[in-house]
Amino acid sequence: MKKLLFGLCSIVMFALPMQAAAEKLSLTEISNYLNSLKTLQAEFTQINDDGTIATGDILIRRPGRIRFEYDPPDKSLVVAGAGQVAVFDAKSNQPPERFPLIRTPLNLILAPNIDLRTAKMVVGHSSDATTTTVVAQDPKYPEYGYIQLVFTASPVELRQWVVTDGAGGNTTLILGDMKKGISIRKAKFDIDAELESRGF
Repeated sequence: MKKLLFGLCSIVMFALPMQAAAEKLSLTEISNYLNSLKTLQAEFTQINDDGTIATGDILIRRPGRIRFEYDPPDKSLVVAGAGQVAVFDAKSNQPPERFPLIRTPLNLILAPNIDLRTAKMVVGHSSDATTTTVVAQDPKYPEYGYIQLVFTASPVELRQWVVTDGAGGNTTLILGDMKKGISIRKAKFDIDAELESRGF
């Protein structure tokens, strides 16, 4: 289940909207955009390291909070809050696996202040005239893996990411229509409350 979310490398480019040719977005533009995302809700399609596909809804409340709810009948859940990540595996009757958020590349986009110009953070920055791709890692902990972020322009939008974990596992997440700036309760990211609701 851990690989269900924290892996990645080869990007599958389908499902990105067709757009006219655009110049490569600068790291400043991308940093400003990510910092502007205080809350976000979107449907997602996830391509796992083993080729299986899952769908669901993602909730983000920056800084430091993210929630992946998978569509029924899958009752799996991934929640990050209070500096921790909990992976609830629907196929297990055991408590969730928990580990520090800082050990995942997603920490980079959930940080209070994102500055992709930080030395050694960005290890790739390219454009195919339709999208801009940034490959980033935590310069303090490169062994924790990296994240590829794919953006479209006019307006700037995050459309996809691929996470590669420290073991080399890959997970691709393609975002659907996004709702930004909406109200999302902090309780959605309360791991202890989720544990209680699931009887742990």
